[in-house]
Amino acid sequence: MTRAIRLTLVLPALLCAAPVAMAQERYPARAARLIVPFAPGGGADISARVIAAKLTERLGQQFIVENRPGAGGNVGTEIAYRAAPDGYTLLLVSSSYGANPSLYKLPFDPVSGFEPVTLVSQQPFLLVVHPSVPARSVKELVALAKARPGALNYASSGAGGIVHLGTEYFKSLAGVDIVHIPYKGGNTAHNDLVAGNVQLYFGTILSTLPVVKSGKLRVLGVSSEKRNPALPDVPAVGETIKGFAFSGWYAVLAPPRTPREITALLNRETVALLQSPEVKDRLAAEGSTVAATSQEQLVEHLKRDIAKWARVVKTAGIKLDAAL
Repeated sequence: MTRAIRLTLVLPALLCAAPVAMAQERYPARAARLIVPFAPGGGADISARVIAAKLTERLGQQFIVENRPGAGGNVGTEIAYRAAPDGYTLLLVSSSYGANPSLYKLPFDPVSGFEPVTLVSQQPFLLVVHPSVPARSVKELVALAKARPGALNYASSGAGGIVHLGTEYFKSLAGVDIVHIPYKGGNTAHNDLVAGNVQLYFGTILSTLPVVKSGKLRVLGVSSEKRNPALPDVPAVGETIKGFAFSGWYAVLAPPRTPREITALLNRETVALLQSPEVKDRLAAEGSTVAATSQEQLVEHLKRDIAKWARVVKTAGIKLDAAL
């Protein structure tokens, strides 16, 4: 048999065997990346680094955080969407992921376009007012806003962001007219509230509670469905405004068509690390509560959140061009 003939017979067999060998490769066999579609230093970045470090310990391969900010999280999200579905690219998304389908034209379906791994955590907001506002409860704030339509201003960390949409949700359910003042970032919004240039704001517990304790702001309620265990004396806004609740959240997704056995493994490992006291305490220090879920529960969470923000965007008439 000539050498040319032998190569003709052997090469097809080798090519057929290669995918089988790759499919049998134990995951993870090399470093993986966890894309964060936001700048370093924020809550998403902090949560991602905690998860990446613990996955590195548990799975024996390095998980590297890669920050790819831009367009409300859509730049990094699209990079992950187009990545190879092999488990070596993951994506950490925030609650803006649930709002973006109503604000942007996306190249993917936000529910079926990615493979679910797990919900990570939730972050409630505190409804705070400047001390000059003569309201000491949510009920009194609503009464004041109804008596003086358009006289009160509220700050947000950016038009189209979760605080903007959450406050519009509050306005819709409460039936009040409060003027939106968008800022470029939460710190600027927070500082202007303390200065008295705006009257109210839904701020994170981490950034807002110390200022409340100093007497520079007054807290009226927490945005979560129930009272926060760390603040048992602060009522949930929903105790007055029936049906009102919103929180920030983070979740881990994988590119479409990532094998189920890989996402199931990542779910088990991520849920386990999130339940450790060390990780719970670390996230609690950032104002987050662990909210690990099954893959199916994450899908249902996404469906509910996307539907809720779609209603808010429609009711408030929020347009992306106007938001920018």
